[in-house]
Amino acid sequence: MREDGRESDNVEDLRGVSGGGGGGGGFGGIGIPHLSIGGIVIALVVSYFLGINPLTVLGLLSGTSAPQQQAAPVQQAQQQGQQGQGSHPSDPLAHFVSVVLANTEDTWTAVFKQMGKTYREPKLVLFTGSTPTACGTGRTAAGPFYCPQDEKVYIDLQFYQMLHDRFHAPGDFAQAYVIAHEVGHHVQNLLGIMAKADAARAKMNDEQYNAVSVRLELQADCYAGVWAHDSDQMHKFIDAGDLESALNAAAAIGDDTLQKQAQGYAVPETFTHGTSAQRQRWFRNGFDHGSLQACDTFSAQAL
Repeated sequence: MREDGRESDNVEDLRGVSGGGGGGGGFGGIGIPHLSIGGIVIALVVSYFLGINPLTVLGLLSGTSAPQQQAAPVQQAQQQGQQGQGSHPSDPLAHFVSVVLANTEDTWTAVFKQMGKTYREPKLVLFTGSTPTACGTGRTAAGPFYCPQDEKVYIDLQFYQMLHDRFHAPGDFAQAYVIAHEVGHHVQNLLGIMAKADAARAKMNDEQYNAVSVRLELQADCYAGVWAHDSDQMHKFIDAGDLESALNAAAAIGDDTLQKQAQGYAVPETFTHGTSAQRQRWFRNGFDHGSLQACDTFSAQAL
């Protein structure tokens, strides 16, 4: 995968000033009974790809709604990291992430223009350990996530090393897919899709909303596929083997696969992100067609 190209001006580098401390094992004070260490690690990795708190993967937290806002800490962190805003970090991994973010900006600016809309670019915040956000405290253990309240993607780049070391899942495209999926949630937020899902949540039981969550997550996967299609068309951003790598990653983080690894069997009514086959299918759908219309998971009869 190519790593050259324009870097985004929307990267806020708060590493070393955000919150400090390692966040490798915390789960926000909520216990996880009857789960092995291996299951916990699997949850961490899948949350990294999915962009939602790992408790969602475990069936203990559904949806993408955010905790209460914490305005004062957020403002303080933004003031502390002012020098990093709009800068281009010099380390290779941060540079790569910045290039990927710039590519998503090119893709979605063009897509929104075709719809007669203006794309509002999200910020991407690099942090270490933990950081205050408009959606509560972000921690390394929760993996990268998107906060709709402040329209920012948060990521601790150290988690990529865990992905490489523990799961032997290296590859630039897997790392780029993480960012593209999170930006997919931002697109959903701008289009009002996320707000509709949150409104529906109040009228549903957990099992019903899990089904909505699956469609929301698969759509974000499909949007990541749209980005991959567009980047390949515009910038020849994808090398041979990248698509296969993405499909293999999608298969590895399906709800059915993860639940079988963690507990030996799958419980479909607790799925919140889709099966391995569904994740592959919807990413591929976005890549093959390169359009929002191809990503209407909410109208699809079969996922």
